[in-house]
Formats: sequence, C-alpha cells, structure tokens
Amino acid sequence: MAKQFHTSLLLLLITALLSICDSEQLQFSQLDALLRIQKDLNFPAALNSWNNNTEFCNADSNSSSTVVCYEDTITQLHIIGEARTSFLPRNFSVDSFFLTLARLPNLKVLTLVSLGIWGSLPAKISHLSSLEIFNMSSNCLYGAIPPELSSLSNLHTLILDENMLAGQLPDWMDSFPDLTVLSLKNNKFNGSLPDSLGSLENLRILSLSHNHFYGMVPDLSRLENLEVLDLDSNALGPQFPELGTKLVTLILRNNSFRSGIPSEVTSYYQLERLDISLNTFVGPFQPALLSLPSITYLNISGNILTGMVFENMSCNSELEVVDLSSNLLTGKLPKCLVSKSSDRTVKYARNCLDGADQNQNPSPFCHTEALAVGILPERKKHKGLSKLVLSIGIAGGAVGGVVLVGLIVFLVKRGNAKSQSKNPPVRFISENAASGYTSKLLSSARYISQTMKLGAVGLPTYRTFSLEEIETATNYFNTASLMSESSHGQMYRGQLKNGSVVAIKCVKMRKGYSTQSFMQQIELISKLRHLHLVSALGHCFECHLDDSSVSRIFLVFEYVPNGTLKSWISDENSSKSLGWTQRIAAAIGVAKGIQFLRTVILPGVYSNNLRITDVLLDQNLVAKICSYNLPLLSNLGQVGHGNSSSKSKSPKVNKSNKYEDKFDIYDLGVILLELILGRTMKSKNDVDDSTKLLQASLVADDDARRSVVDSVIRRASLDQSLKTMMEVCVRCLAKEEEERPSIEDVLWNLQFAAQVQDSWRLDSQSSSDWSPESPSDPARIAFH
Repeated sequence: MAKQFHTSLLLLLITALLSICDSEQLQFSQLDALLRIQKDLNFPAALNSWNNNTEFCNADSNSSSTVVCYEDTITQLHIIGEARTSFLPRNFSVDSFFLTLARLPNLKVLTLVSLGIWGSLPAKISHLSSLEIFNMSSNCLYGAIPPELSSLSNLHTLILDENMLAGQLPDWMDSFPDLTVLSLKNNKFNGSLPDSLGSLENLRILSLSHNHFYGMVPDLSRLENLEVLDLDSNALGPQFPELGTKLVTLILRNNSFRSGIPSEVTSYYQLERLDISLNTFVGPFQPALLSLPSITYLNISGNILTGMVFENMSCNSELEVVDLSSNLLTGKLPKCLVSKSSDRTVKYARNCLDGADQNQNPSPFCHTEALAVGILPERKKHKGLSKLVLSIGIAGGAVGGVVLVGLIVFLVKRGNAKSQSKNPPVRFISENAASGYTSKLLSSARYISQTMKLGAVGLPTYRTFSLEEIETATNYFNTASLMSESSHGQMYRGQLKNGSVVAIKCVKMRKGYSTQSFMQQIELISKLRHLHLVSALGHCFECHLDDSSVSRIFLVFEYVPNGTLKSWISDENSSKSLGWTQRIAAAIGVAKGIQFLRTVILPGVYSNNLRITDVLLDQNLVAKICSYNLPLLSNLGQVGHGNSSSKSKSPKVNKSNKYEDKFDIYDLGVILLELILGRTMKSKNDVDDSTKLLQASLVADDDARRSVVDSVIRRASLDQSLKTMMEVCVRCLAKEEEERPSIEDVLWNLQFAAQVQDSWRLDSQSSSDWSPESPSDPARIAFH
C-alpha cells in the first residue's frame, strides 16, 4: 500500500514538473517574440524598458506600451510611437514582422500606432485568427487590403487610419459579423462603396473620410446601431444616403451630393453633429435642424439651400457652432442665434438675410441663383381665399348660365340674318414665323425652364440696344471691326460705352416681317445664358421706314477672346497646346453646355451639329459653345478671335428620329477624340479609324495607351483618368444611337476623370519619391 502511495506521489510530482517546464517554455516563446518585435521595430523609445528580465505580464502599463496577459498568455499588445516617426529602415520586412506576431497565438487586441511600419499588409495576417481589435494607424502601409484579412472572423474593431492603403474596399466586408468599428480615414482608397457595408448590423462607427471614394452610398438603413458616419472629403453622391435614425455624428462634408435634404433627418433625435458643407445640396433648408434635441454642431455652408428664416424660430440652447454661410437663405436671422456668448460661433455670411451684420448678397441674387439651379419658389396656399373664390364661382355660375342661354339665342338669330356676308378671317397669331424652326418649339416658349429665368451669373441683364449704340460700338460698321462674313450676315467686334467688348451679329431680313414675328425667337435666345455657352446680351431691330418691317436684326453677344478649341490642340499650334487637365475641363464645359441646351426650353435644343471649331475659349480658357440649333443663331460664326474650319460632321440628322438626343453625343465624341489624339478629324473614315485605335489601346497596357495619345499629354495624364476619357469617347462614337450614353453619364465620367487626375496631381506635388533601396533617406517611399 505504501509502495503504491509513493508511486502515485512520484507520478504527481513528475506531472507537475512537466507542467512547469511547459509553462516556462511558453513564457520563453512569448518573451522571445516580444524582444524580436522590439528589434524589428528598430528599438523605439516606447520600448526602452524592455529586456530579458522584464516581467511583461506584471509590468506597469503606460501610454506608450502595454502588455496584458491572461493565465500567463499574452492577449493584448499596445505599442504607440511618436507622432512624427520616420520610416523603419530598408531591411525591415513586414512579412517577417507578422510571422513574429503569429507567435502570440492568443492575441486578441493588437495596437501598433505611429511606428513607421511600411509595406503592404501580408497574407500572413490570417495567422492572427484570435484578433478582435486591430489598430495600425499612422504608419506607412500601402497597397490593397488582402483577402486573407477576411479570415479574422472575430474582428469587431478595425482601424487603419492615416496610411497609404489604396484600391477598392473589398465586397467581403460582411465577413465580420461582429464588426462595430470600421475606420479607414486618410488613405488612398477609391472606387464605390460595397453594398456589403449595409449588412454590418452591429456597426457603430463607420469612418471613411479623406479617401477617393465615389458614387452612391449604399443603403445603410439596416444599421440600426450606427452612431457615427464620417464620409468627409470624398466624391460620393449625388443622393443623400439612406440611414438609420440613431446617428450621433453625421459628416458628409466636401463630397458631390446634390440632392435635397430628406425630411427624415429632422427625426434624428440623437444627432449632435451634422456637417453637410461644401456640397451642392439644393432645395429648402429645414429650420427644424436648429431645434433638434441633441444638436450642438450644425454646418450647412457652401451649398445651394434656399428658403426663408424668421426671427422667432427656435433653436437648441446647447448649439455651439452654426454655419449657414454661402447659401441662398432669405429672411431674418433667428434671434435664438444672435448671442453675445463667446461659447457659441454663428456664421451666416453670403446669404440674402435682411439686416444681418455679416456680408450679405442683395435679395434678388438668391432668387436668381435658385432659379439658375431649377429650384422653384413654393407657392403659398390661401385656403380662406380659395373658399371665397369657390363660393363666388358657384353663385356666379348660376347667374352666368341664365345669361349664357340668352346670349346664344341672340347670336344664332344674328348669324342667320348675316349668313350671306363673308368677312375676312382675323389673324390673331402671326403666321410669319421664321422657317426652319418647329411650331412645337416656338409654342413651347412659355415652358422655358426656370433654370435661367433671370440670366446667368456674371452677365449683365439681357436688354434691347438702340441702333445708335450698335453703330457707336462698331464705329459705324467700320471694316476694321469686321471679324467674319457669310451668306447669313456679318460678325463685328464692338465696344460698348462701359468699355466691355462684345461681338455683334448683323442678320439681314427679307422685307415684310414685323418685329413681333421674331419676338418668340428673341425670347428663346435671351434664355441661352450659361457659363459654357456664348451668351446673348441683347438685340436691336432696324426697320424699313416705309412699312416698319424689319430690315436687319443685331444680336449682341459676349466676346470670347481666345479663339477656337481647335487652335489649342497640338496639330494646330504646339506652342500653346492645352495640358491634359485643361482638356478635360474643356470637355466637361462642352458637355455641360449640351446638357443646358436640352433643359433650358422644352422640348430642348438638339442636333446642334457641333464641331471643335464651334467651341471657343475665353480669357480663363473656359470652353463655350457658340453654335446652337436656333434659326437666328444658325451658323453664328466666330464671336471671338480665330477662324472656323472643320470637315468632321456627325451623321445626318433626322429630326423625327427617336434618338435625336444622341446626335450631339456623337459630336461630343468626335471632340473628345480630337482632344485625346491632339489632331482634328478630316473625315468620317478618319473618325472610325481613330475610334478603333482607341478601342485597341483600352485593352492594352498603360504604355500602349500613351503611345497613341497626343505627345503633349503623355506624361502629364494619370492612366485611370486617360482610360476613363478614352472609354467615354469610344462609347459616344458607337455606331448605333441607342448604344451611346446619356449626357448625364458622359458628364459624370468626365468629372470623375478630372477628379482622379487632380487628386493624383496634388498627391504628386505633396508626396516624395523615397525608395527602400535608398538608406540615406528612409523617410520617402514611392507608394503611388
């Protein structure tokens, strides 16, 4: 019995010793991993206290380094370096570093901030399968997020702010069902946001600011726990995102939103901070935002919000910052915002508020601007007046019915008495309308779009000029003022009394037409006022003395000094050829001009047969279309410096064609082709051959694409921007009309090409070109 007891005791002691040895071995493995991490990180100041004798699980934590253990196993590791840490040396390997981290298999929390770690996240990150919180902010990580990250299914916090990560956000974000925090601020991500974000029902914080995301925000209304949404400084839009109602912070600042603010926002009762500034939000401002029960910060500045505010409006007493500036608000500043307290900041300049001490625009300015973007004023409904009118109408109708019967009897008798007499018909409407213009369009003049009721910004009000003013401006039509002449008339350069230079078109008319015959066309012309159109400033009629019919019509236009767009591409004048950014801007200008012509009147101005010679550049190289499909403006000729000549035309226009709106798209495609290749198209075959060349280069590599474009822009264009322009151009030149894109699609893609080009240019100017192969200066690396 005693022998058996001694044997059992011996086995127990051996087991205990083996357990202790295993524990020491485990502790040694973790200790070795931590010291290896210290070495890999180039012995940062935050880890100065680490050595072979450090008892990591019992050491005091500080703000720079913390190790947390559970049952002698490291579960948390926090290392935070200095704010301006340089890159780790060139012999640093992010792969080896993550292999070392994998020797801490039970690691649940990993924080590595401001340590100069550079490289792309390796596939070996999948070895950290126990991670729940992962924070590698303020390092120099670059490249895309690896798919292996999706294997960290326990992750509930992912923070990778202030790195150089790029590419699209992967569509497998729903691989993290417990994710509550996703923060990727200040990186280089691009593309659209994946729909999978809308499935992260536990998400509380989503911060994607200062990236290059674009397009629609996915439906986030299912994220009922979402409290913080920060999308600052991207290119997202145009629609206001669909969101849950528990938001505390909503930041949509500096994006491409251009819709109205939905009324649901006024039900965000937990909302403390709302910033939608620097977009183009339109429609009425909702004063209820000022009185949300939790609101402390409200910034709507830099939009096109309209509406009237009143002195007696209520607002939350806890408001600390209110910025209403640079909108189209009218009325009087609410008294609740007028506070002498230094704790509150209120800005409201550049509106049209009465009696406001900050700089304000005159009241008509806000009305004009609102109409310019198609915002119609709300009409007040006078219910009492409506009832009164209805009552009077009923009573008047009864009396009128009796009178009407008697009148009909009287007219019938009178008609019978005079049935033999024939009177000439009365011409209530002039039948002398100019030929070449459909009666449908002329009769629709009353449906002029409100977008330009009061003219374009920066232009004087459209008016009637006297003949004396026209003669004085042209020095009595001196030949020195003559710019061009055709069978349709002459174009003169003139100078008005106020010193402004104008272009004056003189159109000779056949005898017999009165001024009234042309007033509908004049009214249409007066509406064509836009930044990207050569806009009319006024007109003058010269009449025959004998019968007062119109002998000449003078149309006064803004003068565009820098000639045609054709003269600014390489094959015409390489010394003043436009750069790539300027060419994109010119293309956007032409597209916006076409879009405006389609919306300014109903049914729209189509089939303008645009050529590159029909686009002029002003003193700021802003593109302006000078040829529209209106009778008095056909073959307008040059309203600026330069000559007009081109043989490239779009397919023959059939105005009954249901794809009438696609002819201008084809013409725009030809102009894009000429901007990309740097030469004008001589024939339809030239256009077809050049289009095939672009199609072939689209599926080739970057070098092949650059080999076909104008040599002036080869080095200055980002491939993504160039490729986008090429794709738009090829689609516009599709042989089948229905395959060509809409003008809205064209415009959106051109603006995207401009945005990525501009972002790349700014990044190139602000970033350096360091390489890990350069040990003398490890603070710069080529990540782009």
